[in-house]
Amino acid sequence: MLEDKVIKIQSNRDPDVVLKVVPGHFATPQSHITHYMDMTTMKARCKEAQKVAELMATKYSVSTPVDTIVCMEGLQVIGAYLAEDLAKAGVLSMNAHKTIYVVTPEFSSAGQMIFRDNLKPMIAGKNILFLEGSITTGKTLLACARSLDYYGGKLQGICAIFSAVSKMGDIDVNAIYSRSDIPHYESYRQEDCPLCKQKVKLDALVNSYGYSKL
Repeated sequence: MLEDKVIKIQSNRDPDVVLKVVPGHFATPQSHITHYMDMTTMKARCKEAQKVAELMATKYSVSTPVDTIVCMEGLQVIGAYLAEDLAKAGVLSMNAHKTIYVVTPEFSSAGQMIFRDNLKPMIAGKNILFLEGSITTGKTLLACARSLDYYGGKLQGICAIFSAVSKMGDIDVNAIYSRSDIPHYESYRQEDCPLCKQKVKLDALVNSYGYSKL
């Protein structure tokens, strides 16, 4: 049972922030990974979401303008708390209403990020903060950044609960957890996965919504 293999890892910045990690062999839409990060309660429990947002907010100073937070992977609750924390800290917003928008994009069948006409004014010409749950290879993030550029948004920062990459271009990834917090974490292209070559069966298919055991 995957649930019996859960390892709880406390953040070294706040012991109340705990990431649940399951070792094994998992397939994401982009790669195969050796650990699945279960962020369900971080996303859904208000107290946990608030703690996560507080940690993310400390990395930004008043010199970083943020007009809109684009929430990926069901992180709207964390995004709302993050917007509140940034506003309290005096982070500059160029919006006419002097507040921070919190939005969620759609994705086409080809995986392209889409903003409908009613959301475009919250993106075009705005300073954008991306909020991600887990970044493994950075490929999806790069594609989203290109789509954001298409809509006229200005990417100013990237937040994540876990990230295996530290930068995207010249922008640092502000992650609560990194590879150093999860020993032996690896991400492979499907065709290069050593676990597949060793005939190790997949434990589950995983994406931003959760996991499906095989």
